[in-house]
Amino acid sequence: MMSFRAALTALLLSSATPAQQTDDPLLRPIAPESAAKWLGPQAPIRVFGNFHLVGFEGLSVGLIDTGAGLILIDGAVPQGVRAIEANIRKLGFRVEDVKYILSTEPHFDHAGGIAALARDSGAIVVAGAAAATVLRGGTDPSDAQVSWLAPFPAVQRLRTVRDGERLRLGSVTITARATPGHTRGSTSWTWRSCEDRDCRTIVFAASFNPIAPEAYRFSDPAHAWLVASFRRTFAAMRRMPCDILVTAHPGQSNGDAKRRRLDRRSQPNPFLEPGACRTYADKSAALLDKRLAEERAPGPKRP
Repeated sequence: MMSFRAALTALLLSSATPAQQTDDPLLRPIAPESAAKWLGPQAPIRVFGNFHLVGFEGLSVGLIDTGAGLILIDGAVPQGVRAIEANIRKLGFRVEDVKYILSTEPHFDHAGGIAALARDSGAIVVAGAAAATVLRGGTDPSDAQVSWLAPFPAVQRLRTVRDGERLRLGSVTITARATPGHTRGSTSWTWRSCEDRDCRTIVFAASFNPIAPEAYRFSDPAHAWLVASFRRTFAAMRRMPCDILVTAHPGQSNGDAKRRRLDRRSQPNPFLEPGACRTYADKSAALLDKRLAEERAPGPKRP
């Protein structure tokens, strides 16, 4: 018997029109072997109030219904775009009603599909100012992961925002929170969502993990600015009002387990976890401390 995953994948592929199956520069796969581990198909689901997830097992893509149009958060990789669009339609929405696409970070696994999604919807892309150069097709030589990164299609219509700047659409006011470290331009997004009279603060957080090639030294004095950026981000996340946390990679905040429980209609809502942002900051800080300790330890060094 065909597995659920295989069946869903076949359905998504079969839903593409002949025009969609022709070569499209904005949909050419990026790092297909490494990206495959993130792209396990998932049915779209409402998390709370007007907030839905329309992405994958290993990559979160958020959708907010503002009543005056949709806001999409992140775009995964180009080869995931058609599945994201199919998930939006399965919820009863139109891709063309996406007015804004918010970016958490300018890495191909989260921003690679944004150019195609923006073209298909006509949406404006919104990102932190420090992410603009990369989203427009450039590179950031200061990125700790720069030697690993693959280029991705450039965004054409881009609006940059400052830390604390608010974006309003319909019934939703969403606030940009600069959370640099993983990238200089990393931005998390927060807003209020309600179910009847029960209103909650949702945080869609960028990645905070201090990952880099083994030869990279976070402990190098030349990189002290980056470590300080991480520390400020962790402190800001600990202070942030936060009833529901979704991270760009679900596994970073136990989102994969929460999703499985939500699929089973567990009550109370498994995503309701007021301490989740603090836990996420503490977990990320511990990873940074571990990396720094390993780099500074006596004995054989990382190559």
